[in-house]
Amino acid sequence: MSAVVSLVFVFALHTAGHAQEGHSPGKKKLFTKHFQNTLFDIAEHGAYSIEVLLDDTEYKIGKGVVGIVVHGEKDSDVVGAKLTIAHKNLDTGEPVSGPLTITDKENGLYIVSGLNLQRDGRWELSVTVRKGDVEDSVKFLFPEALKERHPKGRYSP
Repeated sequence: MSAVVSLVFVFALHTAGHAQEGHSPGKKKLFTKHFQNTLFDIAEHGAYSIEVLLDDTEYKIGKGVVGIVVHGEKDSDVVGAKLTIAHKNLDTGEPVSGPLTITDKENGLYIVSGLNLQRDGRWELSVTVRKGDVEDSVKFLFPEALKERHPKGRYSP
């Protein structure tokens, strides 16, 4: 009898350690990186994935603009979110971008005008996404982020 109780206890501890908040045990959150030559990361608390399209090579976003694809719960497109973007020089702490225009193009795609990511030196791009009561963010450190790009595919936090 004690062997059965011990087995149930061990199983309960194992599944509790792998359950994510708001998800059933054994189910992992998965996010899709759609394009090859983009920046990609899952936000700090796992609420969103952020994919930054740097140029027109894989998706026609236009000259002088950056595309940001945001996915949320169940890898769904996040439409109607508020994006806050901070771009700063890591050596001086000073912002390196002027005024930005962010346009929601539906299907989880946001177009950002006025953001120049082709800079020398060390800098940080921070993207914060807020939809309803859920806010989460990701930071890309440059130039490292340009060298460590993940291939397209599915990723978990």
